[in-house]
Amino acid sequence: MSVPFRFIHAADLHLDSPFRGLAKAPDQVREVLSESTFAALRQLTQTAIRKQVDFIVLAGDLFDEADRSLRAQLMLVREWQKLQEHGISVYVIHGNHDPLNGERADLELPANVHIFGADQMEYRPAYRTNGELAAFVYGRSYGKRVVSENIAAAYQIQQEAPFHIALLHGNVDGDGTHDPYAPCSLGELIGGKGFDYWALGHIHKRRVLHEYPHVVYAGNTQGRNPREVGAKGCYLVEVTAARAVELTFLPLDEVRWHEYDCSISELSTEQELLQQLEGLLDTILAEAEGRSVMLRLCLTGRGLLHQKLSEPAIVRTLLEQLQEGRAISSAEPWIFVHGLEVNTGAAINWEELAVEDSFTGELVRFSAALTEDEKLWQDFAKNAVSPAAGHAKLGRLMFNQWDEPPERWLEQARELTLGLLHDHERGG
Repeated sequence: MSVPFRFIHAADLHLDSPFRGLAKAPDQVREVLSESTFAALRQLTQTAIRKQVDFIVLAGDLFDEADRSLRAQLMLVREWQKLQEHGISVYVIHGNHDPLNGERADLELPANVHIFGADQMEYRPAYRTNGELAAFVYGRSYGKRVVSENIAAAYQIQQEAPFHIALLHGNVDGDGTHDPYAPCSLGELIGGKGFDYWALGHIHKRRVLHEYPHVVYAGNTQGRNPREVGAKGCYLVEVTAARAVELTFLPLDEVRWHEYDCSISELSTEQELLQQLEGLLDTILAEAEGRSVMLRLCLTGRGLLHQKLSEPAIVRTLLEQLQEGRAISSAEPWIFVHGLEVNTGAAINWEELAVEDSFTGELVRFSAALTEDEKLWQDFAKNAVSPAAGHAKLGRLMFNQWDEPPERWLEQARELTLGLLHDHERGG
């Protein structure tokens, strides 16, 4: 007979992640970032206790490196001890970043923790904090960093369990943004194996791939670079006596990475732009739920500022003003602009230019033809860049782009050339 219970599904803690590529950030920013994975771990413990969960499942990559730091190991044991005091068990698999063959300290784990081995799938009973059997948890750790076999194929349920939770660190349906470790298909996971919940790790973007049976990536607990935007955390999974499943996302991150666009279409001066960006920063920080923010801004739209923003010195000055105008404090949430990109266009009416009997009009029509005809563009572009491609140094610098020049080159050339011609013909 089934009983209602609740558990937390988390993955990809990546404790002690180094946060490379931020050498120019202030010391306070780098310090908070270096501590953020540990802060997310502490928040996980506090959340589990506050939500009175029965147990936690961790789907791999607890550590960032196979040779995990002593500090990270000690902190993890300390947090697990806190969970033990509240009767909360922890079920763990290791993934490609922290395989079992990595160097680790000889630490005694609390009795509430079970780490699945790497030789084959194992299962363990999971109990409510009152001692009632809630589910069986199944899992298999990575014994080495690269696991190319489909380990999910060997997962099998034990019929006597009231609910079946499978822990798997792998790539479902070949997500190209991550390494193809432990590959399997969604159809395979939901097609008759009998599991009620697949607790997945490895992909850092949370997503629910299927319901009943549930196939779920919890994502990572703390964003670690500009690509990992938005709230990061874990799922609270509540299971009723009728085996209905309700998922609630719970944020755990200490620092949140964001990307925002800002249009220049209504702006005419750099001062107006800076004021608009400052207001945007205030709004973003107010909506960050008390977290600090790492922000990348992208300027978009067409407007009078386009030509000025084509000058790197102006963009660099704007970025410096945004960075220097914000106090960074360990006591209060802060926002730091780590990047300012420009993707703007000249204030041009392309429809009017396309029918103009002028040299500019001819260029507009020709660029439109190149946009519509891939072969025409490739032939034209290869011929145009052939002198640079044959240059000893330039050829090596961009060797992987000369054969198939990207379409963005056409858009950039169109904006630059036609923008300058348009301004010149109108006395700009």
